[in-house]
Amino acid sequence: MKVSKLAVKILENESVVYYDPIYHGRTLKVIGIDDDPVEVMEYLLAQYKEKGYSIVVFDTSGHFPTGLFESVLRIEEGNPAGLDPLKMARMGIIKDPYSAVTIVQTIYELDSASTDKLYADFVTGKVNSIADAVKAKKNYSEIILEGYTDLDEMLFSGDPVRIPESGLIDLSGLNSVTLTGMAFLILAAAMEERRRVVYGLYDIAVLTFTGAGNAGLPLLTRPARRRVAILGTKYPLDQVLSIPGPTLLLYNDPDVQSAIYESQGVPAGLRAFIDKGEGAYIWRSPETINVEFGKVLKLQP
Repeated sequence: MKVSKLAVKILENESVVYYDPIYHGRTLKVIGIDDDPVEVMEYLLAQYKEKGYSIVVFDTSGHFPTGLFESVLRIEEGNPAGLDPLKMARMGIIKDPYSAVTIVQTIYELDSASTDKLYADFVTGKVNSIADAVKAKKNYSEIILEGYTDLDEMLFSGDPVRIPESGLIDLSGLNSVTLTGMAFLILAAAMEERRRVVYGLYDIAVLTFTGAGNAGLPLLTRPARRRVAILGTKYPLDQVLSIPGPTLLLYNDPDVQSAIYESQGVPAGLRAFIDKGEGAYIWRSPETINVEFGKVLKLQP
């Protein structure tokens, strides 16, 4: 079978089963129980690291191993995080100023007129940060203040964050899913244009719980050359299952396996029960749906 330079081993039976982003899709979902998805993700990411790709993992669980990474960035609730999108745009960390303003729009639900006014004030230098926007006594200030909290202020305060080229971004110190979604959206906007990079997101389900988190997902999962996204979860929610791309189904309860097969459009004749240590790799081509079975591959301790 033809494989590209981006193909990596994912399962093993009589022969090796490959995940190939070029032919199968650039966003892979890994679904299992406990920390099974983490072990598979770690194995896949290690292969991409050997290929010379940068590896950036967003971890909302606090369970992702740090062994692959030279750098760990921890975002913690109540500590200055330097994640003010307006400051980051002023520093060139977020390349597009309007994207930074639309982040504020998404988080605080600004209407279009208020968003345009905030953008104008930012471009003309009247507003350089969210703190400035809050104090500006404009209509957008009032709307922001309706949802602005002390924890928001801490998330935005401090010097703009230095985002590693390759590393683990630990979001597990944010107990609020709202703050988690906000932090992810801001960081995703800063990394949207990176190439020769593989993004890992675990647990991806947590990022679907808020509007901000959902808004950030397409920034890193939309198809782009020289970029791959590997999403892991133990919560097979509809929002996760509907993300385009192949799926690796790991051991789970029978009814959950059935629901995942159903959601991915796998006909009854192609389904099989996945036992411990096994996986079903489901991918589509324009002509058909394909299911390959095998033993799960993991890093050796």
